[in-house]
Amino acid sequence: MALSRASIDEPMRVRLAPLDPIKGDPEALLVHEIYASIQGESTFAGMPCVFVRTTACHLRCRYCDTEHSFHEGRVRKVDELIEEVVALGIPLVELTGGEPLLQKGAFTLVTRLCDRGVRVLVETSGGVSTKSLDPRAVCILDVKTPGSGEVESNVWSNLDHVRPTDEVKFVLTSRADYEWMRELIGRTRLSERCTVLAGVAFGEIDNRDLVRWILQDRLGVRFQLQLHKHVWPPHERGV
Repeated sequence: MALSRASIDEPMRVRLAPLDPIKGDPEALLVHEIYASIQGESTFAGMPCVFVRTTACHLRCRYCDTEHSFHEGRVRKVDELIEEVVALGIPLVELTGGEPLLQKGAFTLVTRLCDRGVRVLVETSGGVSTKSLDPRAVCILDVKTPGSGEVESNVWSNLDHVRPTDEVKFVLTSRADYEWMRELIGRTRLSERCTVLAGVAFGEIDNRDLVRWILQDRLGVRFQLQLHKHVWPPHERGV
């Protein structure tokens, strides 16, 4: 399922317009949905997890599977949100989007959840600086490949801030994307600094081909599937 042409053609002011009601408020978030599921990706794959999905994204990756989050949401106060999340009784929480780090309240939420002893994962597009993110959180940085259509949106300085506990993710659409990733990993010595995740844009590459390429090159990455898409329909919401 490809991103709709209507979303791709939206100018930046329209993409960011949903965030106008919070106007940079560090105590509020525009939230699209909250739900409990299994973690589908990263080294936490398979674990029960609470997902807090924020509204709005400035990028338009052509394989995006959360187009529904671009414009729908409700303003929530951070402390109210924390109580709802903690009440679900799962000690692992992921903040995702959309692009969560477009909102100042996301940084507040992460810090306060960490203060409560919650393990926090933050999945970010890589198109926003992660420098101010609480170091107790696990940053899952999605580096955009040429095949995504958004490679020019990468904030490359984010790779300088990667810590051993963070994870860098590549979503691949072709052999060319794989070779681009391989060159970047070698040039930045990324696999020596953190966990690197490699997976396919759903349905675009045969998973077996990617595994063969990784093995042939003895590449220091972790192959991953989107487990949730093998449990539920690929574009079902709230799972």
